[in-house]
Amino acid sequence: MACPICNKDSVPEYRPFCSRRCADIDLGRWLRGAYVIPGQPLDDLASDMDEKNSDKGLDSRDKRP
Repeated sequence: MACPICNKDSVPEYRPFCSRRCADIDLGRWLRGAYVIPGQPLDDLASDMDEKNSDKGLDSRDKRP
């Protein structure tokens, strides 16, 4: 398996990376938000949920009788 950062062979100790350096580079990308799943921005989703559940309080699940 090739390292996803530099394409060298991976090392079992750092799998799927080849070294701690590449693992740290990947972690830095995650922490900066460089990896993004395409879709609607979370701000839009939060406001949609607020409108739908505004009268139900914090727990929006239906209550049992």
